[in-house]
Amino acid sequence: MREPHGPQGKARKEHRRLPDVRPLDPVRSIKTKLGVLVVATVTFAVLITWVGLRNELGPTRTFPLAIFLSLVLTQLLARGMTSPLRDMTAAAQAMADGHYSIRVRATSRDEVGQLAEAFNMMAADLHNSDKIRRELIANVSHELRTPVAALQAQLENMVDGVTEPTKASLELALEQTERLTRLVTYLLDLSRVEAGASALVLSDVAVGDFLEECAQAVSMVDAGKGLSYVVDVTPPDLSLEADAERLRQVVTNLLQNAIRHSPHGGTVRLDAYPVDDTVVIEVSDEGPGIAPEDRERIFERFARGSSATRVHSGSASGGTGIGLAIVRWAVDLHGGHVEVADTTRGATMRVTLPAVARPAPGVTTESDA
Repeated sequence: MREPHGPQGKARKEHRRLPDVRPLDPVRSIKTKLGVLVVATVTFAVLITWVGLRNELGPTRTFPLAIFLSLVLTQLLARGMTSPLRDMTAAAQAMADGHYSIRVRATSRDEVGQLAEAFNMMAADLHNSDKIRRELIANVSHELRTPVAALQAQLENMVDGVTEPTKASLELALEQTERLTRLVTYLLDLSRVEAGASALVLSDVAVGDFLEECAQAVSMVDAGKGLSYVVDVTPPDLSLEADAERLRQVVTNLLQNAIRHSPHGGTVRLDAYPVDDTVVIEVSDEGPGIAPEDRERIFERFARGSSATRVHSGSASGGTGIGLAIVRWAVDLHGGHVEVADTTRGATMRVTLPAVARPAPGVTTESDA
């Protein structure tokens, strides 16, 4: 266990002036430990008394000696039993000051040892949550600053007369504003992720028409890349039971990710087909692809691919690192899963959803009347 700094560390050092003996750690029950403690103390006291009387020390010296040595034995054994509680108290005080890396020794097999293990798990979760929070603040600050700074510079140039408010400059300012709007929308969606599962409003979704609508919607904001969108649904009347709004969130985020990494004049494909009792939706692009070591990490909040992949001249337009985390959240709500499929060119994001809704545990459902 790492030592906390400050008053907690000082108190810990004072406690450890006495040996931390834990001979009763293998005992599985605190009740049994207390019984062993009582029996050991009484037996030790009787033994000292017998030895003292046999050596003619007399009752006046034998009894005080027996009591004193029994108390020492009791203190040593009891200290080993309660030391995890002291460790947890010191660790909790240190965590209150922001030190989440502290762990307690959990060698005991009784209820106190189980509590220590649970405490360590809680400390690890808090440490991870604190790390994510710090990264979130840093990344959000960076992501917000970039479009705001660009927009401010463009507007200042127009006000100062450095550049004329031409259609091109206004479109550039509008692009930065749209990027900022997307980021704020993503953050609002992310707040729903943090709040936990939300209700699904289920309805029958005609997959072909749905994908056509999504492709048409994003084609109007494809950053002028001149991309082609191909929708291939087999069979044409394929449908599934899902929350249309959440599903739109999934497909739109995947399409925006594909647009961001596609070359100018490239093709983005949307394929859908049934597999057993599920429906598979794939969104493919012709970009640089995703490295195998990044394929799981990209679904984490604010994660991005390595510098060797998913880097393209068009990617500077603003990946937030939030979209794919929202995709996983929405897919998980439906009881499905999302993954990066193996392809020889570009990247293919594969979403597998149950044809008949099987929401994740704890997710409430409503019918779309």
